[in-house]
Amino acid sequence: MSAVFDSLSRFYASSIGKKILVALTGAALVVFVLGHMIGNLLVFAGPEAINEYGHMLQSSLHGAGVWIARLGLLAAVGIHILATVQLTASNRAARQDRYGKNATQVASKASRTMIWSGLTILAFIVYHLLHFTVRVGNEYNNPALYSYSLHGETVHNVYKMVIDGFSWWPASAFYVVAMVLLYTHLSHGVSSLFQTLGLATHRTWPLFQKLGHAYALLIVIGNCSIPIAILFFGLGK
Repeated sequence: MSAVFDSLSRFYASSIGKKILVALTGAALVVFVLGHMIGNLLVFAGPEAINEYGHMLQSSLHGAGVWIARLGLLAAVGIHILATVQLTASNRAARQDRYGKNATQVASKASRTMIWSGLTILAFIVYHLLHFTVRVGNEYNNPALYSYSLHGETVHNVYKMVIDGFSWWPASAFYVVAMVLLYTHLSHGVSSLFQTLGLATHRTWPLFQKLGHAYALLIVIGNCSIPIAILFFGLGK
């Protein structure tokens, strides 16, 4: 056991190990973000569609599945941010040692702000979990207000919860800002993922950059369409 722990410690201590962890956790988060958006967009299909989806998540593995997914997500986010911060600090120190000054001028704006956008997104994730998952400061756990009859079974009314949650404009505004920051993070992160995994070449790099921007734009438009439709087009009213 100690030999395995020592091997894992040496792996994480190396810059290559951190880069691999950043890439793997980043890939997992990229897949999650897409799946989460697709699930959320069911709100446009009406109460039955998104409530059935929500009930499926809540009842998987007798209720344990959704919490396993949530804890896995938080672990991936924590590892991703920690390894990224440590890599950035060591890279900046190496540049300063080599050139006697900070050499981040050549980096793209997105890459220079990856840490700050990542930390802001983390703050949003915490708020989002408190708002819709833990349901702090609201009545979303009140069965008298948030129940729905689905195929003869009473389930949580996810549809009403989403409509009510985004009807409060500060929550929607914070959500949109977070999605804009997510765009800068994803557009750089997705393309860098291919580079870290050794799949990008000088010839294919521009293609992966475009792919990163296209994916990030898809996520932002899809996610932002929900609060915009609720606030300005009366979805659910």
